[in-house]
Amino acid sequence: MNGVPRYTLDDGTTIPAIGLGTWPLDDAQAERAVRTALEAGYRLVDTAANYRNETGVGRGVAGGGVPREEVVVTTKLPGRHHGYEETLASFEESRRRLGLEYVDLYLIHWPNPRVDKYVDAWRAMIRLREDGLVRSIGVSDFTHEHLTRLEKETGVLPSVNQIELHRLFPQEELRAFHAVRGIVTESWSPLGRGSVSLDDPAVAEVARAHGVTPAQVLLRWHVQLGALPVPKSADPGRQRANLDVFGFGLDEDQMAAVARRSPRRLGGDPDTHEEF
Repeated sequence: MNGVPRYTLDDGTTIPAIGLGTWPLDDAQAERAVRTALEAGYRLVDTAANYRNETGVGRGVAGGGVPREEVVVTTKLPGRHHGYEETLASFEESRRRLGLEYVDLYLIHWPNPRVDKYVDAWRAMIRLREDGLVRSIGVSDFTHEHLTRLEKETGVLPSVNQIELHRLFPQEELRAFHAVRGIVTESWSPLGRGSVSLDDPAVAEVARAHGVTPAQVLLRWHVQLGALPVPKSADPGRQRANLDVFGFGLDEDQMAAVARRSPRRLGGDPDTHEEF
């Protein structure tokens, strides 16, 4: 359709191998960004209730000139709405803001294990999928312990786990767990939040070797790991560049050079971080 490969999820649906992130854009910025991204060839758009831009994302999808069935729209359940009935009500609020009849991928944003309601929220998401209001269900920022509990208590594993993943925090063990269990790994903050990675000499050297930008090298690294990056950009030129990562490949040494820093997390720890 647009030259971007797709992953097949465990429920039989497919999802593009790269998407557009929208945090922290406001509604007006998100609407413009989604429209230009769809024009560039993106077919996966990622938002969340807590990004406070679902209305803008929905408007961008509606006005982007691409048939609705070709666009995968992701949004996320906020922590304040964990629980069975709360999840069903929160989804309806998100769907109303997005202006959509259905959502393609619905994620639990964070597990909030101290609150301990994410299993109830997951049961509600299973129902939303069964009712046809959601095509696929998944989670974000879940550890393998959280994932294992979901399967043990409901019999259903997420199709996707969106996690902090970048060259400073490559998440080898969790990616391996996903691979064995048929869970697609999505990467948030795939560029590592700023110049700490984009200006790194090792990344710059690989970029020169391929005649591409450092950001393209980092995104290609994700693709070759089998992860699905969702970089945020509201700039049409950078959007096009970020999408253009399927025409070159990194060799083994280049992959190692990109990821050779000591692992360190830039965001919250899912075992202790709370998001409401």
